[in-house]
Amino acid sequence: MSQIEDRLAELGITLPEPNAPVANYVPFVRVGELIHISGQVSLDASGGIRGVVGEDVDLETGRQAARLCGLSLLAQMKAACHGHLGRVKQVVKLNGFVQAGPGFFDIPKVLNGASDLMVEVFGETGRHARSAVGVYRLPMNFAVEVDAVVSVS
Repeated sequence: MSQIEDRLAELGITLPEPNAPVANYVPFVRVGELIHISGQVSLDASGGIRGVVGEDVDLETGRQAARLCGLSLLAQMKAACHGHLGRVKQVVKLNGFVQAGPGFFDIPKVLNGASDLMVEVFGETGRHARSAVGVYRLPMNFAVEVDAVVSVS
């Protein structure tokens, strides 16, 4: 096991199976040392977190939704690295989208759920650039969607 798998075990994190695409795209594309991971929604085994943050979903639940996205990103990273998360050299950037109500402005705080997870798992290698955007609607009414760019060896 790599240090990253050891760290996941210490944190009590079991990664989900990578989500299959629901339309005409692939889960990730590798170009040189960069992996571009398609958007991962706030899905889990129970169906995930759906709804409008600031209306149906409160801030803390929104953060949990972003963390679910982060877990799915980690699962895709592992698949892209042929099962070896130790090959991740740097989480370069996360792009986060929050299905936000008209009066909800804590979008960056929601996306901290995914950002904090990357730092918990990878340490300094998990620190990344980020965009945090509030949107009118997300696919299948999910509360949060996050994509990523990761540098690998």
